[in-house]
Parts: sequence; structure tokens; C-alpha cells
Amino acid sequence: MLQSNKPNYLGVFVTFARNSLIRDMSFRSNFLLDCVSSVSWLLMNLGFYLIVFHHVKSIGVATGWGRNEFYVFLATTWLINSLVQAFLMPNAQEFSELIRTGGLDFALLKPIDTQFLISFRKVEWSSLSNFFLGLIILVYAMLQLSFRTEPAWTVGPGLMILYFAYIVCGVVMLYSLMICLAATSIWLGRNQSLYDFWFYITNFSRYPMEIYQSGWGVPLWYAFTFAVPILVVVNVPARLLAQPLVPRQAWEWGLMLFAPLATIASVFLSRWVFQRALKSYASASS
Repeated sequence: MLQSNKPNYLGVFVTFARNSLIRDMSFRSNFLLDCVSSVSWLLMNLGFYLIVFHHVKSIGVATGWGRNEFYVFLATTWLINSLVQAFLMPNAQEFSELIRTGGLDFALLKPIDTQFLISFRKVEWSSLSNFFLGLIILVYAMLQLSFRTEPAWTVGPGLMILYFAYIVCGVVMLYSLMICLAATSIWLGRNQSLYDFWFYITNFSRYPMEIYQSGWGVPLWYAFTFAVPILVVVNVPARLLAQPLVPRQAWEWGLMLFAPLATIASVFLSRWVFQRALKSYASASS
């Protein structure tokens, strides 16, 4: 019987994840310090919003984003960002270093998709501490919202499945943007500003999109919803659970339909950019 030469991508990813965990556990004190550092930063962030909501009742006038609704939004941000920082960001940051040292030559010789290989070689397990803290805040906010009587608020298993499906969409959209930025290292040389530029771009997704829907924020709303769908990443799943506007507005339903389409489009576009960049790559040994 002939054996297939097609690589087992799931098995390769599991091997990468296991090796990363073994490496982290070899330096457990460092791993624990990283976890404490990440959680401390989020707790300070949470403390800031506790102060904000001590003085105001909602983020914006008549937006529906009260304290507990915004905590759902905040928890959703942490869930998505923790997954990105654990599985994707460490590898994207090292892409320019692979080009400089010739490591990309080694990756190109492997009988596996190059984009997959450089995207999932390393897992930063300590970043997942943010994921669990996000879950705690999410559960707390949902319990608080369940006590409100007007408007009615119910969450069933189907809604939670849809919520986490949109979480996956958000992670994929951020990955697509990240791999596009990383691929520019081939054209621009040793690009080490990826993380800074990434922070500036994703900073727009940290707040409900209502704050961009008037005045000078309108051009930003269009640009970061339809051109670069950063605002879609967190807003869609967060709105699904928090339900800031009841009944839902027509544009909210349109946004929920747009998110999967934006995810698919971003995957194909990022793949195209990465492949084009690889064609321009000159081997470090040449």
C-alpha cells in the first residue's frame, strides 16, 4: 500500500506546541514570572476602567455600553489578543530574523507549507494566562447582566457557540494582517518595528465602534471596518453577548454577516501577499 506524502499539519502543530511547553517548563520560574507580569498588566488595565465607570455610566451617550456590557467587550478583547500573542505573534516577530540569519532558506527546504511552518513554530504558553483571566471577567459580566430586567437578556448554548466562532474569525483576521506585515520584511529588509506598528493598528479595536461613528471618527470607522477590518474583530462577538442595543439595529445584523466574509477575504489576501513576497526572496547564501 502506497503511503501519502502529505504532511500531517495537526500533528506538526501539536509537536511544536509540546516542544514549546517543554522549553517553558525547563525554566519554570521565568514562566511563572511571565504569567504574573501579563496578568498584572491586565489587572492594571481593569483598574483604569473601574475608575472610569466610577465617574460615568456608559462609554458614550446612548450607546448602550454600560459597565457590564463594556466588561464583556474588554473580556472579548483579552480572549482574542491572548490567542494571538500565544500562537502567532512570537513567530511573526521572528520572521525578519529568519531572513537575516538564513533560517528562511531552511524553512523553504522543508516538505511542508512555508507559511504554516513559520507561523506556528513556537507557542508562548504564558500568554494564555490572559485568556483565563478574560474568561473570568466574561463570566462575571454575564452574571451581572443576567440580573438586569430591562431589556431582557438571555444566553443559550447556540449563542455561546456563535460567540466563540466569531472569536475564531477575529483571531484569523488579526493573523492575516500580521502575516502581511511580517511578509514586508522580505521587501524592506530587517523590519523590527512589527510589534510597534501592530500595536498602533490594533489600538483602534480596543473600544466600541460607536465612538468612531460621528465627527472626525467617521473616516476611521469606514477605513477600519471595510478596508482593514480591525473594528470587526472584537465588536462583532462582544455585541453578540453584551447586546448593548435592544432591539438590534439593522447595521449590527449586517456587521455579523460581513465578519465571516471579511475573514475569508483576509485569508486569501494575506496568502497572496505572502506568496508574492516569497517570490521576491533572495537566499541568504546567494
